[in-house]
Amino acid sequence: MIKKLITLGLFSVSVFSFAQQKFSIMPSVGFAWRTAALPEGVSNDQRNYIKGLKSGTNFDISAYYHVRNVGIGFKYSLYSASSSGRLSAADQNGTILSAYVSTKDQIAFFGPALMYSNYNEETKHKLFMDFGIGAISYKTVTGPVTGKGTNLGLEANFAYQYAVIPNILIGPKLGFTAGTLSQMDINGQTYEFGEDEKEGLTRVSLSAAVTFRF
Repeated sequence: MIKKLITLGLFSVSVFSFAQQKFSIMPSVGFAWRTAALPEGVSNDQRNYIKGLKSGTNFDISAYYHVRNVGIGFKYSLYSASSSGRLSAADQNGTILSAYVSTKDQIAFFGPALMYSNYNEETKHKLFMDFGIGAISYKTVTGPVTGKGTNLGLEANFAYQYAVIPNILIGPKLGFTAGTLSQMDINGQTYEFGEDEKEGLTRVSLSAAVTFRF
């Protein structure tokens, strides 16, 4: 009986270990930088204000089901940035107006994704690449003015991770998210952008990523 129990226990552990190789949840957090060029013809104060919105925090989370070295799943990421300060501008009559303003920006991506990794190889040094195509959305709030827009976007990542234990991996991740808006809803009214006015949402990110396998 004891021999059977030991055999059954070993079999259960083996099955459980195999099951641990099927799913991965991968959160990460870090910083990101938007790559769109600064607009021309703005004052130094406005330029510095916009620069404050071109870098911010980057959070993302992915979930994958693994078939050998390929993972099939879903990805979500969120970029957040803010800027505030006193700005001046001339109205239609040439009168200079000055006010303290604050802006909060968010860019989100969500959609299906594929991943390729060496997670099943006998090494503590792991690499993975993933790629997703889905929806990219933008929300910007400045005082009482809110702008929103959504379009097709893509996201790709490359990472190195070290297996602390077989089911927990940690390491740096380099990411790239791309998308452009040709129109936005501003306080409920839709505005079409010209070719030189489109809102570029592309960014690069550097994050610390953790993978939980089960």
